[in-house]
Amino acid sequence: MNDRLTNLREALAAQELDGILITQPENRRYLSGFTGSAGVLVVTQDRASLATDFRYYEQVKAQAHGWELVPVTDSLIKTLAEHVMGLGAAKLGFESQHLTVHIHREWIQAMGAVEWIPTSGMVETLRQIKSEEEIDATIEAIGIADDAMAHIYEWLRPGVTEREVAWELEVHMRTHGAEALSFTTIVGSGPNGAMSHAVTSERQIQVGDPIVIDMGAVYHGYCSDLTRSFCLGVADGFYRSVWNTVLEAQLEAEKGIVGGMSGIEADALARDIIYAAGHTGRFGHGLGHGVGLAIHESPRASRAYPGEIPSGSLLTVEPGVYIPDWGGIRIEDMVVVREEGCQVLTQVPKLPVVGTRYAK
Repeated sequence: MNDRLTNLREALAAQELDGILITQPENRRYLSGFTGSAGVLVVTQDRASLATDFRYYEQVKAQAHGWELVPVTDSLIKTLAEHVMGLGAAKLGFESQHLTVHIHREWIQAMGAVEWIPTSGMVETLRQIKSEEEIDATIEAIGIADDAMAHIYEWLRPGVTEREVAWELEVHMRTHGAEALSFTTIVGSGPNGAMSHAVTSERQIQVGDPIVIDMGAVYHGYCSDLTRSFCLGVADGFYRSVWNTVLEAQLEAEKGIVGGMSGIEADALARDIIYAAGHTGRFGHGLGHGVGLAIHESPRASRAYPGEIPSGSLLTVEPGVYIPDWGGIRIEDMVVVREEGCQVLTQVPKLPVVGTRYAK
């Protein structure tokens, strides 16, 4: 945690800021270790404090080692104003992508002597490069999701609904070490799979249906993200052809991504293969995104992300093809990006068909 504060203070000095107030929950946890749902960090070059209310006093003492607790006994705004004014800081940054206009106005009114400077992505940039401890926690989260998907391969049968599949996955993850889900599980069967983020429904899954499952687990705060696509029982030639194209695109991307390349370059590794196979316009999202304390973080592998994918980042690699009124195919792994290439962390098999015993 001390290294993280040191890095933040260097960034503050580079922008000529006396300090910053941190309100974004994942950034608050990343810097302090505090997992409570309410609180504001105040960081200057020589002070690191956490303002929160009575519900979390003991939690701050247990989790935020080295941080000064600023007890909120009246209102957060009043307490912050007294604390900030006592610091004597003239220029303070705030997280402009998280703070509401309403709260910003309250801060200005309560602390008029302070010059408030909007910042963007200051802590998020630090979070891109993961420590080995963060990678280890993510590997645990990945393993929980892998095991749940392997369980579904055996459990799935004709007649169950998308929602029943999603619930089975959630129960398995939560009873095998997950403290939470990374996001609401997506199960899209038949034509529903054409929606890359389908809303799981009561549709019953039948033999021959293409199915897309996207899910993830949280372990010690760190998220995993996993997608597998397959047919139940049997797959026709067209499905297998598209599935093989998506798999080829993913494998080539995993083989080609290296630390330091741009998000645009990484995305093209898979997109060029999918488009060359005749699926132009059917891969509408980016190839991947960073994952950590939040399920979507920087960096990104996308046509819209010219920034660098740094060595040490955790990234999803998830090309897809989506065809209206037919369905979709997306195959997603998580990788850790190194200077010499990617290390694939996801281990559950990629299968075009599961439950062959149900084939007619």
